[in-house]
Amino acid sequence: MTYYLGIDFGTSGARGVVIDGEEKICWEFQYPFAASGDWVAVWRKALFSILEQIPLEIKEEMRAIALNGTSSTVLLCDRAGNPLDAPILYNDDRAINELETLKKIAPSHPIVLSATSSLAKLFWWYRQPIYSQAVYFLHQADWLAFLLHGQLGISDYHNALKLGYDVEELNYPAWLQKLPISPLLPQVFSPGTPVGTVTPEISFRFGLSKKCCVCTGTTDSIAAFLASGATQPGEAVTSLGSTLVLKLLSSTKIDNAKYGIYSHRLGNLWLVGGASNTGGAVLRHFFSDAELARLSQQIDPQIESPLDYYPLLKKGERFPLNDPELEPRIEPQPDNPVEFLHGLLESLARIETQGYQLLQQFGATPLYRVYTAGGGAKNEIWTALRQRYLNVPVLASSYTEAAYGTALLAARSHDELEKRGRK
Repeated sequence: MTYYLGIDFGTSGARGVVIDGEEKICWEFQYPFAASGDWVAVWRKALFSILEQIPLEIKEEMRAIALNGTSSTVLLCDRAGNPLDAPILYNDDRAINELETLKKIAPSHPIVLSATSSLAKLFWWYRQPIYSQAVYFLHQADWLAFLLHGQLGISDYHNALKLGYDVEELNYPAWLQKLPISPLLPQVFSPGTPVGTVTPEISFRFGLSKKCCVCTGTTDSIAAFLASGATQPGEAVTSLGSTLVLKLLSSTKIDNAKYGIYSHRLGNLWLVGGASNTGGAVLRHFFSDAELARLSQQIDPQIESPLDYYPLLKKGERFPLNDPELEPRIEPQPDNPVEFLHGLLESLARIETQGYQLLQQFGATPLYRVYTAGGGAKNEIWTALRQRYLNVPVLASSYTEAAYGTALLAARSHDELEKRGRK
């Protein structure tokens, strides 16, 4: 039996999932993060704790490991890979003053024109005295993988997208290569590319097979998509979490800065995405989880609600409408809570449908199946209501854990490597 490990580093904790050769989960472990200012120590401890917990009989037959991290969480490192400063997390916007510079340098690359992009953060570090000691600029998943395989300056094109890497041409554009920060840019490979086996120290310390390969990783959101079961153009994943996030697998690359739409490369296909400010956070503002479950059962999903809402917690929307001044519309509120919930769910379904229609309007592959991830995936009434609007099958994701998607990345990459070896 052979095994493959995927490790997900999310915002609140890390999770490890081991799958076998048939892609079935045979072990999993969760490591919650305690509040800490020393994220480097927290991440290293989480990684090593997961490796320690895996049963020895599995580790001895482990063939590949891949990791994912939060998009645009980055580290500045010295020649030995030691972080020189505290990591800058995915949602840190300290680099907002770098945007004017970036607009002049990269006007046609809207994905980097954000205060939270990897490139903006690298520019911010460039202005700091500590930069003179820097040799490597790494994403979270890059650095964690380095702890296992010992090789520095390596990334994947999912993490590198917001660093300015051209995922269509598979290189850094000329304007980026001319910048003074270019010597720190990592070498970029396809996600899941075998980098090397675990170091002898890691193999000995944790009992891992010396043949165990460590692959380039991905981001947490892409890993969650890989876990869903969607593989064909026209298949999509809707994440019904605090916000509403749509990802549609397309044969065509779509980018539209006005609506915050951009495409990740997924092999020879494109993962086209958009995110609305509406979502589950609005529902939880009015109802508890228990109330949502109980009241939903009293809704007939085949009957249309007469209520027309745009459920937001505060002013502003980005997708499928781009209107920073859009006010929440949650009136009138009927006295009957079932009618009110029906109106909210119906309106969310309408916004989801508008989102997919917009992606297709810009040229994405027509939608024919939607998988659902997030807490809303468990609500059967909402699923039926959404299916009425989308007019395509709506299914729960095969798996919802990003760590499972990352384990698949490791397994399939190892299988491809073995096929090449047999030729």
